[in-house]
This record gives sequence, structure tokens and C-alpha cells, in this order.
Amino acid sequence: MIARHAYRAALPLQHSVRHYATGGAPTGKMNPWLKYGGGVVGALMVAFGIVRAMATPPEDPVQAKADFEAYMRRVRGQPANKAFTGGDQGWLDLKLESVEELSHNTKKFRFALPNKDDVSGLQVASALLTKYKGPEMEKPVIRPYTPTSDEDERGHVDFVIKRYPNGPMSEHMHSMEPPQRLDFKGPIPKYPWEANKHDHICLIAGGTGITPMYQLCRAIFNNPSDKTKVTLVFGNVTEEDILLKHEFEDLENKYPQRFRAFYMLDKPPEGWMQGTGYISRELLKQVLPEPKVENIKIFVCGPPGLYKAISGPKKSPQDQGDLAGLLKDLGYAKDQVYKF
Repeated sequence: MIARHAYRAALPLQHSVRHYATGGAPTGKMNPWLKYGGGVVGALMVAFGIVRAMATPPEDPVQAKADFEAYMRRVRGQPANKAFTGGDQGWLDLKLESVEELSHNTKKFRFALPNKDDVSGLQVASALLTKYKGPEMEKPVIRPYTPTSDEDERGHVDFVIKRYPNGPMSEHMHSMEPPQRLDFKGPIPKYPWEANKHDHICLIAGGTGITPMYQLCRAIFNNPSDKTKVTLVFGNVTEEDILLKHEFEDLENKYPQRFRAFYMLDKPPEGWMQGTGYISRELLKQVLPEPKVENIKIFVCGPPGLYKAISGPKKSPQDQGDLAGLLKDLGYAKDQVYKF
């Protein structure tokens, strides 16, 4: 039994009030320069950008043409091109742009999209496949990863990847350096999200299973019209293994009435004030809404052991399989649970 004081309550919101200066409506005739000058300046800036783009000798004429077309789409207010379109598109070979070391076994990778103005084309929730074939491999290894960058970010896509021993894809990615390249394909659709689809969602994750959960959180809290309540239960080995902890702490501070996070560690540091050991029945019973509550959804993602204990495994990517584990014991129904 885990003591009640082991769980952190929602952090108090520190309200920050921004004051805006207000003034009366302007009177009299508008200065002609103010009336027409803004449009003139805007037109000149656009013309200057076009001339500059055309005058600069491109290193790669094909890429330069694509960049110029993307620039003109922005000028005209047209939607960005989607790098990944699914279907028969096939694999895209993306260049590694940068690598940031986050911990002893975790790095953030930024891959450049084909054009600077491209967006990824992913929806929430969806993922991308990666493919790599080493010189001594008979078959390529293919693994799905969920980006951590926003779906509307242009020119790049980010991933937070933990290196696992004997994990061929994670070990390969951790050995990569810019400007090496990697094959990607997608998007691979998962659970289609729309604002206020559920009143309350619960995210149960372990290790790198947190990335699709973070994708859902971004979609919810970046949308002012989405009022969904979110509870996160996240299990890891050590505190250093908690991916995206800073981002989740920001959500706790900004939305204390709508977002709460509970962490479990196998090897907690001295003074750790939250749960220890595996995600337990007692913890879930305390922090999740009761099964009889309407319009809730529980999402599960993590290593095989977590699926087995919490919800039972999927039969295949298309078959969720039967509900089992702690969620079944607690009385939840199969249609209340989604396994990433």
C-alpha cells in the first residue's frame, strides 16, 4: 500500500495578470501616410524578399526552387505543404539537423523536412515509422516513433529517443551525427482526437511510451476551446529517466484544475515525495475517475510488461485485444481504454 502523502497534489497556480493600455478612438482625419504607408511598406518588403531570393545564387537549384515556392505560399497565405501524406508515398530520406543530449541515455533529434516551409502532415494522434538496415543486417529494422514537435511547426520534426541496450534502432539513432540521414514513412494514424471528445482522459505510460501522451496533451492545451481534463500516471526507473518532465510541470502550473501528474520510480532518489515501485492498483484507484463516470478514456503506452500489468497487450496494430490487467480488475470496460 502506498501512503496517500506519496502523491503530489496539483501545484498552486501563480496568477500573472497582464495589463493592457487602452486609449480613446482617434479623431479627425487619418494621416495619409498612416492610411497608405503600411500597404506600401508591406508591398516593398515582399518585393525585396522576392528579388533577394531570385538574386542569391543557389547551391542546389531544385531546393532553391522548392524554397521559393514555399516562400510564395506564405506570402499568399496558402497552407503549408505536408511532408508526409501516407498512402503510396513511400519512404522519405530526412537529414539529421541537430542532436541535443538530454540525459545519459536520452537525446533530442531534429530532422529537416524536405522543404523549409513544410509541416510534417501528422494528425493527433499519429506516429512515423523509421527504417534502418545495417551492413550486417539481413532485414531492415522498422520502429514507430511519435514526434515531440508541434504538428504545425515548419521545416523540421523533433523526436526524443531513449537508447535501449540491444535496441537496434535506438542504438543506431544515438550513433548518428548531422548531416546523416534516416528513412521515415507515415503518418501512421492512431487515435483520432478532436476538442472535447472526452470530458476526462487518463494517460498511463512507462518509459518512452510517454511521447504519444505528450502529443495528446499538446493538442488539448494548445487549443483554447478544448476543456478536457487530463490525469497522467508515469512510471520510470530513476528520476533522470522521466522524459519531458519540465513540459509536464509547466502544464501543472498553468492548468492546475485540469492537469495532474503522478510519477512512480523503481529507484527513487533520497527525499522523493511521490510513489515508488510499479504502477499499482491502489494508485490507479485513487487518481483515476471511477469506471461509472461517463465520457472518460484511458490511454496506455509503454513496454510489454506495462501493458500486461495494466491493460493486457494488443493483438496487432489494428486489434486492441481484450481488456485485462489492473484496469479490468478495477471495473473499466474495453471501450473506455485505448492501447497505443
